[in-house]
Amino acid sequence: MKITVHSSKPVKPAYGGAVSAAAVTTTTADDDVVPLTVFDKANFDTYVSVIYAFRPPAPANAVLEAGLAKALAEYREWAGRFGVDGNGDRAIVLNDAGARFVEATADVALDSVLPLEPTPRVTSLHPSADDGAEEVMMVQLTRFACGSLVVGFTAHHMVSDGRATSNFFLAWSQATRGVAIHPVPVHDRASFFAPRDPPQVDFEHRGVEFKTCDKIGRDDDDDDDGHADNDDDVVVIHKVHFSREFISKLKTFASAGGHRSYSTLQCVVAHLWRCITMARGLDGREATSVSIAVDGRARMSPPVPDGYTGNVVLWARPTATARELVTAPLQHAVGLINREVSRINDGYFKSFIDFASSGAVEEERLVSSADAAEMVLSPNIEVDSWLRIPFYELDFGGGQPFLFTPSYLPVEGLLILLPSFSGDGSVDAYVPLFSHDMDTFKNCCYVLPDLS
Repeated sequence: MKITVHSSKPVKPAYGGAVSAAAVTTTTADDDVVPLTVFDKANFDTYVSVIYAFRPPAPANAVLEAGLAKALAEYREWAGRFGVDGNGDRAIVLNDAGARFVEATADVALDSVLPLEPTPRVTSLHPSADDGAEEVMMVQLTRFACGSLVVGFTAHHMVSDGRATSNFFLAWSQATRGVAIHPVPVHDRASFFAPRDPPQVDFEHRGVEFKTCDKIGRDDDDDDDGHADNDDDVVVIHKVHFSREFISKLKTFASAGGHRSYSTLQCVVAHLWRCITMARGLDGREATSVSIAVDGRARMSPPVPDGYTGNVVLWARPTATARELVTAPLQHAVGLINREVSRINDGYFKSFIDFASSGAVEEERLVSSADAAEMVLSPNIEVDSWLRIPFYELDFGGGQPFLFTPSYLPVEGLLILLPSFSGDGSVDAYVPLFSHDMDTFKNCCYVLPDLS
């Protein structure tokens, strides 16, 4: 598969049908600067890339470009740049400089390269931020010889979380079709997360959402491309497909002897946590945790609107020893996860806001624990769940996508869960592990656990 890039240009917001020419790249009025919230700053300082594929016919590139310009008029953050506010703090400058728009072609039919496996090859289907990109969002349209269209997004995580980014994707498709944008974007980042007076820090946030500066960065034994000490041992990504029937049985096992039914997410994560721990061969006394992103929109009181455009995520971190995790029944792991996720409630979110706004972070030189430079998470795992994000509702006028996939991201232990395109309740999990652990993982990931 050879990808040829034909053009790369900025697309600026279109106000009232005219593309904005007021692209200021240096200074702006105070009202044109959006300070990052404590949740934005706590998130990963990195770009995330995803890929959609559509069968023909698909709208022309010019139609998609015009729709993007209209959507950017409603979501100016994505046409802006990172800068600073009047206090010198990091902020989004709403200068209408534009999102990068790349047009490309492939020399083969899309079916000839399907399925798109999570390998470095898929990175050619979306823009890269490795060239020192200034844009906070970049998109690439790749036309295949068969007429199929692949749309690749690369977006900065500190601008918004997965749910808000998905809302922008939907807005682009809605603007392209000429229908009303829904949900209506809510841009106010100042009002929702004001600290309480007096502050109430009821939970520990040091060593949880924050860490000291001397703990920044990946382990010394790891390099940039997922290699360990042994040059033959690399991080490989395996896509696991859990059928609806398997998940149903897994939930039955997880709930056995209890008085409640656990969610699909909690049951699948508990199963994967146990399988990965077994595959890694951890010492039984070693502690292992799973970090699960928790959306605060509905958990906070009053709730944050669905159309909020920034980050509203914290993480639950259930922990167990390796021996406890793999020898106890599945119900034990699910119970640990359920309790920790339930703990991240309105009180926890507000405690985080009060601590992050207290000045302690600056005084103690703390930084976010969400470290994008960390390439090996063992003995821990991290889970990004996209199960409730409506990726498959994206429709530019030629129908919904037939494929959606995250890009190649070889971070050992970073799991991505998304609903299978079949729409039957099955789940796909992208699991990156060192190659020497992968055979053991494959041998156990489709085996239902014992009830004992």
